[in-house]
Amino acid sequence: MPKWKRSGVTLIGIVVLLVVIEAVDVGMNDKLNQYGIVPRRVSGLDGILWAPFLHADFAHLIGNLIPGVVLGFLLLMAGRFLSVTAVVWVVSGFGVWLTAPAGSVTIGASGIVFGWLAYLLVRGLFNRDVWQVLGGVILLAVYGGILWGVLPQGGGMSWQGHLFGAAGGVLAAWMLSDRAKNARPELSARPELKGGSQ
Repeated sequence: MPKWKRSGVTLIGIVVLLVVIEAVDVGMNDKLNQYGIVPRRVSGLDGILWAPFLHADFAHLIGNLIPGVVLGFLLLMAGRFLSVTAVVWVVSGFGVWLTAPAGSVTIGASGIVFGWLAYLLVRGLFNRDVWQVLGGVILLAVYGGILWGVLPQGGGMSWQGHLFGAAGGVLAAWMLSDRAKNARPELSARPELKGGSQ
């Protein structure tokens, strides 16, 4: 199966999973949403794992899916989906856990969406790849407006998740860059012996 088809099937599976979870949550009168990130409580740490699967309502979910499907597809095509998502997930989640307002419960996949966007925007700079930089410029023109979401805002929006998600995307771009990989020392199977024979 061509890569673009595999990427599409993967995304469809993710979308279906998120829609089913939200439908179940609606049927349970939003009881699942209590399992989001509760800041600075040990009992709230598991929310880092669950929060991206949970949304306040279908409008919240659709708001994340619209850019998320496009960015996720591009990331799958780039072959970095799992690695980037893992870094963003952890950085965004712990960032929220450390800095969100006391007593709040943070849910939603927007931190991951911001991380995907940030990764795709800056990866070309770390890789020194002109085509990736050009792709980042195009993405900035299309989706750059949502980056205002990293700034503090009212209305219950988790700007912390957005900010740390974006930071996770930049970190992932640096960690997974060609330059970073080339800088890591390779361990040879048999260490080279130095010095003359006795």
